[in-house]
Amino acid sequence: MLIEQNERRKSKTLTAAKVNGNLEPGKYHDGGGTGLFLRVENNGSRRWLQRTTIKGKRREFGLGSPPNISLADARELASQNKVMIRAGLDPLVKKKQNIPTINFAEAVDLYLETKADGLKNEKHKKQVKTTLYKYANPIIGRLPVDQITVNDVLKVLKPIWTSKTETASRVRQRIEAVLTWARVTGHCEGENTARWKGNISELLPMPSRIKEKRHHPALQLKDAQRWWADLSQRDALGAQALKFVALNGSRSGEVRSMTWDELELGPEETSLDTGSRDSATLPMWIIPASKMLKTGKQHRIALTSESVAILRKQPRMKGCNLVFSSAKGSQISDMTLSNTMRRMHLKDKEQTGHGYMDPDMNKPAVPHGLRSTFRDWAAKNGYDRDISEIQISHTVGNAVERAYRRTDMVRLRLSMMEAWGRFLRGEN
Repeated sequence: MLIEQNERRKSKTLTAAKVNGNLEPGKYHDGGGTGLFLRVENNGSRRWLQRTTIKGKRREFGLGSPPNISLADARELASQNKVMIRAGLDPLVKKKQNIPTINFAEAVDLYLETKADGLKNEKHKKQVKTTLYKYANPIIGRLPVDQITVNDVLKVLKPIWTSKTETASRVRQRIEAVLTWARVTGHCEGENTARWKGNISELLPMPSRIKEKRHHPALQLKDAQRWWADLSQRDALGAQALKFVALNGSRSGEVRSMTWDELELGPEETSLDTGSRDSATLPMWIIPASKMLKTGKQHRIALTSESVAILRKQPRMKGCNLVFSSAKGSQISDMTLSNTMRRMHLKDKEQTGHGYMDPDMNKPAVPHGLRSTFRDWAAKNGYDRDISEIQISHTVGNAVERAYRRTDMVRLRLSMMEAWGRFLRGEN
């Protein structure tokens, strides 16, 4: 019987190759009587845990994560804990005696200091810091990290979950990252109370199911053609950039920072008839991943003939790579586009008594709202939601769906944007 038990335990024993290999989510016990096991989460993260009994109560200890803690290290730690328990000691109490207690605000600073080099760029680092300082620290900043409950996390998220859903989702992810760091460094134990699946997901609606609220006043479809005719009479730099924003559903910042080396327009004498050309020779704007802070991935936009005509009208300033540059060779400001729309609104209101208003918000339309106008038009005209979302560089589908999508549907998107242009010009 004893031999059979030992064989069963041996069959469960982990190996370094197995620990570092491809494992499905779940628990992988090591055997040996120490209660050591490896937990693999749905997102692929791994943690060493030890389950044992102290004074009649079941307890679970975190022992760190591979590869920082190897299988041999985890076994050694588990064995040491077992010896302490036999001696009547509590390993968790002993561990806490050697590790200082820190609150969440301190953990944020230490986490950012540790992970700074791994963040994409300075702007991303600032965004991570700003969101945690603004939304999380005022509510849980003074709480010790080992005392933060699910309800504490909800106090941070609930006020902004439906009004600022995208921001709230990122705040949750960043709180989870800080608490994960705190667990790996030994400042707290147990489950991560900011974890989404099987935790926060049971208490808040899925972000994708929350009706997106407009934060930027949008141009009404019934006003779009009148607005476009008005804009087309203006030749100033801000008006040209605004036209390009509208034609492509782009963000103002992406257009204002556009450089000539991001463009593949082909020879000037090349025909602008995109319908007869294959995808490889289409005029293209390729926005590098470093500028795509929302997705972190390169974004391609096939350009309509009207977009190409706008670009070819822009003078190339010596020593300046910007397409829409100021007279001093610097990037034009967001206010340049905003002021153009504001002046158009005031002039139209004076002439027609209407202006270009978003009735839902009771405010004049702004450049960023043009993206919502385009999406309304695309939905009304039966275009697939994924195609329009990809055009405006929104993340579409889950990770599996994105992995199986082999194309960014650039030809289909170009056809859609050509139709959008015809609509603005009143041709259909």
